[in-house]
Amino acid sequence: MSGLKLFNTMGGVTEVAPRLAEVEADVQDLIEAHMEAMLGVRFLASEYSTGPVHGGRVDSLGIDENGAPAVVEYKRGTHAGVINQGLFYLSWLMDHRAEFGHLVRDRLGATVTSQVLWSAPRLICVAGDFTRYDVHAVREHRRSIDLVRYRLFGDDHIALETVASHTGQRAAPATARRRAAGVQSTRRQDVALTELAAAVDEALLGLGDGITRVQRRQYRAYRRLRNFACVCPPQQTKLLVYLKADPTSVDLIPGFTRDVTGLGHHGTGDLEVQLRTERDLERAQDLFQLSYAAA
Repeated sequence: MSGLKLFNTMGGVTEVAPRLAEVEADVQDLIEAHMEAMLGVRFLASEYSTGPVHGGRVDSLGIDENGAPAVVEYKRGTHAGVINQGLFYLSWLMDHRAEFGHLVRDRLGATVTSQVLWSAPRLICVAGDFTRYDVHAVREHRRSIDLVRYRLFGDDHIALETVASHTGQRAAPATARRRAAGVQSTRRQDVALTELAAAVDEALLGLGDGITRVQRRQYRAYRRLRNFACVCPPQQTKLLVYLKADPTSVDLIPGFTRDVTGLGHHGTGDLEVQLRTERDLERAQDLFQLSYAAA
């Protein structure tokens, strides 16, 4: 995995060799048992039948932290048909929204069901490896697709690496991004916050490759495989950004950063960052990077 090496330092230094699973089901069982922690997706169903007409079984069905329906497909090694197979099931899902809604309601309740984000369904492919043709195909499709490479290390460790991630939407021009980043207004304070929101948008998207942005009514999420930042619409004097960084690992500054663990708010993340000026944005860069690295 990109030259990653793991060493056991107990009683010396011994390299732990990476390996593939014995069978595909081993990977599926492990991820399904810890799907929210590993993929940012709440697990709904395993080996879900698509009925006698469609004639298939979806490896895993879930809903991600932004409310987007997710199809997860697994392959033990490299498999040329994993993307097409996943898209086949994603197409079925889009044609059976009511059935998916009933599944969500049974597992997670009516509130989550009412917030399903049908504009951004996701396909997540987890496999031992992918070819350059797979990576190219992701960029050509209009759907949101994530390619995730896995490796097992010994009996107790699994590594996941995002090989490619695409929202299926073309990048908006800078002027459109500014409009999306905040409410337009002629008031000086509102204009300043709108420009600050656009700068935050560019800063978060510029942290690295494979960052996608998901727009919800209450917030914008920035994710790799999982959310690492959520930005709420501009308030009267500030922007609120929620990060996945551990609040106990940073020095909290009153009026700038706050631990919101256990407190209700829009978006995801336990570290709240309050931005009022470009200077605040500069101060927040290290926190953005910390959260991005943890995603």
